[in-house]
Amino acid sequence: MKNMFLMAAIAISVFSCQNQKIGFVDNGTIINDYQEKKDVEAKFQIKEEAFRKRADSISQAFQLEAQTTQAEAQKIAPSNRKKAEELMGGLQQKQQILQQQIQFEQQQLTQEFQAQIDSLIVKVKDYVKDYGKTNGYTYILGTSDAAASVMYGADENDLTQTVLEALNASYDE
Repeated sequence: MKNMFLMAAIAISVFSCQNQKIGFVDNGTIINDYQEKKDVEAKFQIKEEAFRKRADSISQAFQLEAQTTQAEAQKIAPSNRKKAEELMGGLQQKQQILQQQIQFEQQQLTQEFQAQIDSLIVKVKDYVKDYGKTNGYTYILGTSDAAASVMYGADENDLTQTVLEALNASYDE
């Protein structure tokens, strides 16, 4: 009797497994080839270039000011050393403030970019989830070079290009 129940349970699990529809996607390809990600990267590349130009401009202006201040400090009589030291001290303080400001702006830019990429990844995950539900998949597995959860998959189960094309088609620029 126990054997009959065991055989029935095995038969049910074999038949139920045969009805499952499983596919997989290459996470890296979908994220990196998604047009919205390319657009986000292009937008931030422009912002980063503008930031670099602004930082270079500030740096050049400071260098000019530093040269002028050093020249002034050298002209001051040795008897008034304190005034020369105050000039140079003020210059160092200004340099630190400028460096902190540039570093802060760079961090802000990096955080803004990362937040948009994180949001985009969530959007892609949700899209793949909806794609799976809509198309009757029991599972859609994700893989990438960094974390290969799918060691092998038959080409007909690789949904990467299909999902990527549908995802890009749904993206309104």
